[in-house]
Amino acid sequence: MAAPMLRLCCPGRRWALACIDGCSRHRRGAPNGCTSSRRRGQSSVAQQPFITAQKPRKGEHEWAAVVGLEIHAQISSKSKLFSGSQVHFAAPPNSLVSFFDASLPGTLPVLNRRCVEAAVMTGLALNCRINKKSLFDRKHYFYADLPAGYQITQQRLPIAVNGSLVYSFCAGKNRSQVINKTARVKQIQLEQDSGKSLHDDLRSQTLIDLNRAGVGLLEVVLEPDMSCGEEAATAVRELQLILQALGTSQANMAEGQLRVDANISVHHPGEPLGVRTEVKNLNSARFLAKAIDYEIQRQINELENGGEILNETRSFDSKLGCTIPMRDKEGKQDYRWLLLLSKYHSVLGSGTYFKSTY
Repeated sequence: MAAPMLRLCCPGRRWALACIDGCSRHRRGAPNGCTSSRRRGQSSVAQQPFITAQKPRKGEHEWAAVVGLEIHAQISSKSKLFSGSQVHFAAPPNSLVSFFDASLPGTLPVLNRRCVEAAVMTGLALNCRINKKSLFDRKHYFYADLPAGYQITQQRLPIAVNGSLVYSFCAGKNRSQVINKTARVKQIQLEQDSGKSLHDDLRSQTLIDLNRAGVGLLEVVLEPDMSCGEEAATAVRELQLILQALGTSQANMAEGQLRVDANISVHHPGEPLGVRTEVKNLNSARFLAKAIDYEIQRQINELENGGEILNETRSFDSKLGCTIPMRDKEGKQDYRWLLLLSKYHSVLGSGTYFKSTY
Protein backbone atom coordinates (compact mmCIF):
# COMPACT_ATOMS: atom_id res chain seq x y z
CA MET A 1 0.00 0.00 0.00
CA ALA A 2 1.27 3.45 -0.87
CA ALA A 3 2.62 5.53 1.99
CA PRO A 4 0.69 8.63 3.10
CA MET A 5 1.14 11.76 1.04
CA LEU A 6 0.94 15.41 2.01
CA ARG A 7 -0.01 17.89 -0.69
CA LEU A 8 0.09 21.63 -0.29
CA CYS A 9 -2.61 23.06 -2.52
CA CYS A 10 -2.81 26.72 -3.43
CA PRO A 11 -6.26 27.76 -4.66
CA GLY A 12 -5.77 31.48 -4.91
CA ARG A 13 -3.90 32.70 -1.83
CA ARG A 14 -5.27 30.15 0.62
CA TRP A 15 -2.95 27.32 1.60
CA ALA A 16 -4.46 23.92 2.33
CA LEU A 17 -2.63 20.90 3.69
CA ALA A 18 -4.10 17.56 2.66
CA CYS A 19 -2.89 14.41 4.41
CA ILE A 20 -3.98 11.52 2.20
CA ASP A 21 -4.30 7.72 2.73
CA GLY A 22 -4.37 7.28 6.46
CA CYS A 23 -4.34 10.72 8.11
CA SER A 24 -6.91 13.40 8.74
CA ARG A 25 -7.44 16.15 6.19
CA HIS A 26 -6.74 19.74 7.19
CA ARG A 27 -7.89 22.88 5.47
CA ARG A 28 -6.82 26.06 7.15
CA GLY A 29 -4.97 29.25 6.53
CA ALA A 30 -1.65 30.30 7.97
CA PRO A 31 -1.34 29.63 11.72
CA ASN A 32 -1.91 32.58 14.01
CA GLY A 33 -0.39 33.47 17.34
CA CYS A 34 3.06 31.92 16.84
CA THR A 35 6.36 33.58 16.07
CA SER A 36 8.26 32.30 13.05
CA SER A 37 11.94 31.45 12.74
CA ARG A 38 14.29 32.85 10.13
CA ARG A 39 17.53 31.02 10.87
CA ARG A 40 18.64 27.59 9.73
CA GLY A 41 19.36 24.97 12.39
CA GLN A 42 20.70 21.43 12.21
CA SER A 43 18.62 18.34 12.88
CA SER A 44 20.13 16.09 15.56
CA VAL A 45 17.74 13.14 15.14
CA ALA A 46 17.92 10.45 12.47
CA GLN A 47 14.72 10.63 10.49
CA GLN A 48 13.20 8.36 7.85
CA PRO A 49 11.24 9.92 4.99
CA PHE A 50 8.24 8.30 3.34
CA ILE A 51 7.89 8.22 -0.44
CA THR A 52 4.65 9.22 -2.16
CA ALA A 53 3.27 7.14 -4.99
CA GLN A 54 1.28 9.87 -6.69
CA LYS A 55 2.50 12.86 -8.68
CA PRO A 56 1.24 16.32 -7.72
CA ARG A 57 -1.06 18.04 -10.15
CA LYS A 58 -0.19 21.33 -11.77
CA GLY A 59 -0.18 24.19 -9.26
CA GLU A 60 0.44 21.92 -6.28
CA HIS A 61 3.56 21.43 -4.18
CA GLU A 62 4.21 18.08 -2.58
CA TRP A 63 5.40 17.90 1.05
CA ALA A 64 6.38 14.99 3.27
CA ALA A 65 6.06 15.20 7.06
CA VAL A 66 8.20 13.19 9.48
CA VAL A 67 7.14 12.58 13.09
CA GLY A 68 9.00 10.76 15.88
CA LEU A 69 7.92 10.37 19.51
CA GLU A 70 9.51 10.15 22.95
CA ILE A 71 6.97 8.73 25.40
CA HIS A 72 7.51 8.94 29.17
CA ALA A 73 5.42 6.53 31.26
CA GLN A 74 5.43 6.51 35.07
CA ILE A 75 6.15 3.01 36.36
CA SER A 76 3.56 1.41 38.64
CA SER A 77 5.61 0.80 41.79
CA LYS A 78 5.19 1.45 45.49
CA SER A 79 8.50 3.33 45.79
CA LYS A 80 10.71 5.52 43.64
CA LEU A 81 13.44 4.40 41.27
CA PHE A 82 16.42 4.89 43.60
CA SER A 83 14.89 5.59 47.02
CA GLY A 84 12.37 4.10 49.42
CA SER A 85 9.98 7.07 49.25
CA GLN A 86 6.41 6.11 48.45
CA VAL A 87 4.65 7.09 45.22
CA HIS A 88 1.18 8.62 45.58
CA PHE A 89 -0.73 11.00 43.34
CA ALA A 90 -2.01 14.24 44.92
CA ALA A 91 -0.15 13.75 48.23
CA PRO A 92 0.56 16.92 50.28
CA PRO A 93 3.47 18.89 48.76
CA ASN A 94 6.96 17.67 49.74
CA SER A 95 5.56 14.91 51.95
CA LEU A 96 7.16 12.03 50.00
CA VAL A 97 10.78 13.19 49.83
CA SER A 98 13.73 11.16 51.12
CA PHE A 99 17.26 12.44 51.77
CA PHE A 100 18.32 11.04 48.41
CA ASP A 101 15.40 12.72 46.59
CA ALA A 102 16.47 16.04 48.11
CA SER A 103 20.09 15.34 47.05
CA LEU A 104 21.60 15.68 50.49
CA PRO A 105 25.39 15.00 50.49
CA GLY A 106 26.45 11.43 51.16
CA THR A 107 23.24 9.73 50.03
CA LEU A 108 23.50 6.86 47.54
CA PRO A 109 20.91 5.42 45.12
CA VAL A 110 19.54 1.89 45.55
CA LEU A 111 17.90 0.46 42.45
CA ASN A 112 14.23 -0.57 42.61
CA ARG A 113 13.91 -4.17 41.34
CA ARG A 114 10.24 -3.64 40.41
CA CYS A 115 11.17 -0.84 37.98
CA VAL A 116 13.71 -3.07 36.23
CA GLU A 117 11.15 -5.87 35.89
CA ALA A 118 8.60 -3.42 34.47
CA ALA A 119 11.10 -2.22 31.86
CA VAL A 120 11.96 -5.79 30.84
CA MET A 121 8.27 -6.77 30.57
CA THR A 122 7.55 -3.73 28.41
CA GLY A 123 10.55 -4.47 26.21
CA LEU A 124 9.42 -8.05 25.63
CA ALA A 125 5.87 -6.90 24.82
CA LEU A 126 7.28 -4.52 22.20
CA ASN A 127 9.51 -7.18 20.61
CA CYS A 128 12.69 -5.54 21.87
CA ARG A 129 16.09 -7.11 22.47
CA ILE A 130 16.81 -7.03 26.20
CA ASN A 131 20.37 -6.03 27.04
CA LYS A 132 21.83 -8.35 29.67
CA LYS A 133 24.21 -5.57 30.60
CA SER A 134 22.65 -2.14 31.04
CA LEU A 135 24.26 1.04 32.38
CA PHE A 136 23.07 4.30 33.91
CA ASP A 137 24.35 7.77 33.06
CA ARG A 138 24.14 11.17 34.71
CA LYS A 139 22.65 13.88 32.49
CA HIS A 140 23.62 17.28 33.86
CA TYR A 141 21.44 20.35 33.42
CA PHE A 142 20.12 23.06 35.71
CA TYR A 143 16.47 23.40 36.58
CA ALA A 144 14.80 24.50 39.80
CA ASP A 145 12.88 21.25 40.34
CA LEU A 146 15.96 19.07 39.73
CA PRO A 147 17.69 19.30 43.13
CA ALA A 148 20.76 17.23 42.23
CA GLY A 149 21.56 19.25 39.12
CA TYR A 150 21.52 16.04 37.08
CA GLN A 151 19.14 13.26 36.07
CA ILE A 152 19.98 9.55 36.30
CA THR A 153 19.00 8.04 32.95
CA GLN A 154 20.31 5.61 30.31
CA GLN A 155 22.08 7.16 27.33
CA ARG A 156 24.74 4.70 26.16
CA LEU A 157 23.35 1.26 26.97
CA PRO A 158 19.59 1.22 27.69
CA ILE A 159 17.70 -1.75 29.05
CA ALA A 160 15.95 -2.66 25.73
CA VAL A 161 16.52 -1.80 22.06
CA ASN A 162 15.27 -2.49 18.52
CA GLY A 163 11.59 -3.26 18.99
CA SER A 164 8.35 -2.52 17.20
CA LEU A 165 4.89 -1.16 17.97
CA VAL A 166 2.03 -2.35 15.75
CA TYR A 167 -1.11 -0.22 15.62
CA SER A 168 -4.19 0.15 13.41
CA PHE A 169 -6.15 3.19 12.33
CA CYS A 170 -8.96 4.01 9.95
CA ALA A 171 -8.25 5.58 6.58
CA GLY A 172 -9.88 6.24 3.24
CA LYS A 173 -12.52 8.72 2.20
CA ASN A 174 -15.19 7.24 4.47
CA ARG A 175 -12.67 6.04 7.08
CA SER A 176 -13.84 2.51 6.36
CA GLN A 177 -10.43 1.04 5.62
CA VAL A 178 -8.30 -0.25 8.49
CA ILE A 179 -4.56 0.10 7.97
CA ASN A 180 -2.01 -1.80 10.07
CA LYS A 181 1.27 0.03 10.57
CA THR A 182 4.45 -0.56 12.52
CA ALA A 183 6.59 2.04 14.27
CA ARG A 184 10.12 1.01 15.17
CA VAL A 185 11.07 1.26 18.83
CA LYS A 186 14.60 2.60 19.06
CA GLN A 187 15.05 1.96 22.78
CA ILE A 188 13.40 1.71 26.19
CA GLN A 189 15.26 3.27 29.08
CA LEU A 190 14.83 3.80 32.80
CA GLU A 191 15.19 7.28 34.24
CA GLN A 192 14.22 9.54 37.11
CA ASP A 193 11.36 12.00 36.92
CA SER A 194 11.91 15.58 38.06
CA GLY A 195 9.97 17.55 40.64
CA LYS A 196 7.10 19.89 39.86
CA SER A 197 7.18 23.68 39.61
CA LEU A 198 4.04 25.54 40.67
CA HIS A 199 3.97 29.09 39.31
CA ASP A 200 2.15 31.69 41.40
CA ASP A 201 1.70 34.67 39.06
CA LEU A 202 -0.23 36.61 41.70
CA ARG A 203 2.77 36.71 44.04
CA SER A 204 5.40 36.48 41.28
CA GLN A 205 6.98 33.36 42.73
CA THR A 206 7.50 29.70 41.89
CA LEU A 207 6.93 26.92 44.43
CA ILE A 208 8.70 23.54 44.18
CA ASP A 209 7.09 20.19 45.01
CA LEU A 210 9.60 17.30 45.09
CA ASN A 211 7.06 14.50 45.60
CA ARG A 212 7.54 13.49 41.96
CA ALA A 213 11.34 13.84 42.03
CA GLY A 214 12.97 10.44 41.59
CA VAL A 215 9.83 8.57 40.51
CA GLY A 216 10.71 5.84 38.02
CA LEU A 217 9.96 6.50 34.35
CA LEU A 218 10.00 4.31 31.27
CA GLU A 219 11.05 6.32 28.23
CA VAL A 220 9.98 4.65 25.00
CA VAL A 221 11.66 6.22 21.97
CA LEU A 222 9.83 5.65 18.67
CA GLU A 223 11.69 6.17 15.41
CA PRO A 224 10.22 8.86 13.11
CA ASP A 225 7.99 6.49 11.15
CA MET A 226 4.78 8.54 11.45
CA SER A 227 3.51 11.32 9.23
CA CYS A 228 0.61 13.13 10.92
CA GLY A 229 -1.05 13.86 14.23
CA GLU A 230 -3.79 11.25 14.00
CA GLU A 231 -1.31 8.48 13.32
CA ALA A 232 0.92 9.53 16.22
CA ALA A 233 -2.07 9.73 18.60
CA THR A 234 -3.16 6.22 17.55
CA ALA A 235 0.32 4.84 18.26
CA VAL A 236 0.32 6.45 21.72
CA ARG A 237 -3.13 5.05 22.53
CA GLU A 238 -1.95 1.56 21.51
CA LEU A 239 1.12 1.84 23.73
CA GLN A 240 -1.08 3.09 26.57
CA LEU A 241 -3.26 -0.04 26.31
CA ILE A 242 -0.18 -2.30 26.29
CA LEU A 243 1.26 -0.67 29.43
CA GLN A 244 -2.08 -0.94 31.23
CA ALA A 245 -2.54 -4.57 30.22
CA LEU A 246 0.96 -5.43 31.47
CA GLY A 247 0.44 -3.49 34.69
CA THR A 248 3.80 -1.73 34.22
CA SER A 249 2.15 1.71 34.16
CA GLN A 250 -1.34 3.05 34.81
CA ALA A 251 -0.59 5.46 31.93
CA ASN A 252 -3.23 7.95 33.09
CA MET A 253 -2.51 11.03 30.99
CA ALA A 254 -4.82 13.19 33.11
CA GLU A 255 -2.56 12.56 36.13
CA GLY A 256 0.66 13.11 34.19
CA GLN A 257 1.57 9.41 34.15
CA LEU A 258 2.05 9.45 30.39
CA ARG A 259 3.69 12.42 28.66
CA VAL A 260 4.81 12.72 25.06
CA ASP A 261 7.45 14.79 23.25
CA ALA A 262 6.97 15.00 19.45
CA ASN A 263 9.77 15.69 16.93
CA ILE A 264 8.41 17.11 13.67
CA SER A 265 9.89 18.18 10.33
CA VAL A 266 8.77 18.62 6.71
CA HIS A 267 10.60 18.33 3.40
CA HIS A 268 10.06 17.75 -0.30
CA PRO A 269 10.29 14.02 -1.19
CA GLY A 270 13.68 13.23 -2.68
CA GLU A 271 15.33 16.19 -0.93
CA PRO A 272 17.28 16.20 2.37
CA LEU A 273 15.19 16.03 5.52
CA GLY A 274 14.07 19.30 7.04
CA VAL A 275 15.05 20.94 10.31
CA ARG A 276 13.04 19.47 13.18
CA THR A 277 11.24 21.12 16.05
CA GLU A 278 10.32 19.41 19.31
CA VAL A 279 6.95 19.93 21.00
CA LYS A 280 7.31 19.06 24.70
CA ASN A 281 5.12 17.64 27.46
CA LEU A 282 1.89 16.74 25.65
CA ASN A 283 -0.41 14.98 28.13
CA SER A 284 -3.40 14.26 25.90
CA ALA A 285 -3.70 12.18 22.73
CA ARG A 286 -6.11 14.76 21.31
CA PHE A 287 -3.70 17.63 22.02
CA LEU A 288 -0.85 15.55 20.59
CA ALA A 289 -2.69 15.19 17.27
CA LYS A 290 -3.57 18.89 17.20
CA ALA A 291 -0.04 20.02 18.07
CA ILE A 292 1.56 17.86 15.37
CA ASP A 293 -0.89 18.87 12.64
CA TYR A 294 -0.52 22.54 13.58
CA GLU A 295 3.27 22.32 13.60
CA ILE A 296 3.33 20.61 10.19
CA GLN A 297 1.13 23.36 8.75
CA ARG A 298 3.20 26.10 10.43
CA GLN A 299 6.47 24.77 9.02
CA ILE A 300 5.05 24.45 5.49
CA ASN A 301 3.65 27.98 5.60
CA GLU A 302 6.97 29.29 6.90
CA LEU A 303 8.96 27.62 4.14
CA GLU A 304 6.50 28.59 1.41
CA ASN A 305 6.73 32.22 2.52
CA GLY A 306 10.52 32.19 2.18
CA GLY A 307 11.39 31.65 5.83
CA GLU A 308 13.52 29.00 7.48
CA ILE A 309 12.76 26.62 10.36
CA LEU A 310 14.67 27.00 13.62
CA ASN A 311 15.76 23.89 15.47
CA GLU A 312 13.94 24.66 18.71
CA THR A 313 11.77 23.36 21.54
CA ARG A 314 8.13 24.47 21.54
CA SER A 315 5.08 23.96 23.76
CA PHE A 316 1.44 23.57 22.76
CA ASP A 317 -1.13 26.09 23.98
CA SER A 318 -4.41 24.16 24.03
CA LYS A 319 -6.49 27.32 24.45
CA LEU A 320 -4.97 29.10 21.45
CA GLY A 321 -4.53 25.87 19.51
CA CYS A 322 -0.95 26.66 18.47
CA THR A 323 2.64 25.88 19.40
CA ILE A 324 4.76 28.50 21.18
CA PRO A 325 8.60 28.76 21.22
CA MET A 326 10.27 27.81 24.52
CA ARG A 327 13.99 27.73 23.69
CA ASP A 328 16.12 27.16 20.62
CA LYS A 329 18.57 24.32 20.09
CA GLU A 330 20.92 26.15 17.74
CA GLY A 331 23.71 25.84 20.26
CA LYS A 332 23.74 22.23 21.44
CA GLN A 333 23.59 22.01 25.22
CA ASP A 334 26.46 20.20 26.87
CA TYR A 335 24.91 17.74 29.32
CA ARG A 336 28.34 16.58 30.56
CA TRP A 337 27.36 12.93 30.57
CA LEU A 338 28.93 10.79 33.31
CA LEU A 339 28.77 7.01 33.41
CA LEU A 340 27.32 5.31 36.50
CA LEU A 341 28.44 1.73 37.13
CA SER A 342 26.74 -0.71 39.46
CA LYS A 343 28.60 -2.98 41.82
CA TYR A 344 27.68 -5.93 39.59
CA HIS A 345 27.75 -3.92 36.34
CA SER A 346 24.15 -4.84 35.57
CA VAL A 347 20.75 -3.39 36.36
CA LEU A 348 19.39 -6.94 36.45
CA GLY A 349 20.90 -7.50 39.89
CA SER A 350 18.82 -6.97 43.04
CA GLY A 351 19.67 -4.25 45.55
CA THR A 352 22.79 -3.03 43.76
CA TYR A 353 24.21 0.37 44.53
CA PHE A 354 25.88 2.79 42.17
CA LYS A 355 28.93 5.01 42.23
CA SER A 356 30.13 7.73 39.87
CA THR A 357 33.14 7.13 37.64
CA TYR A 358 34.84 10.22 36.22
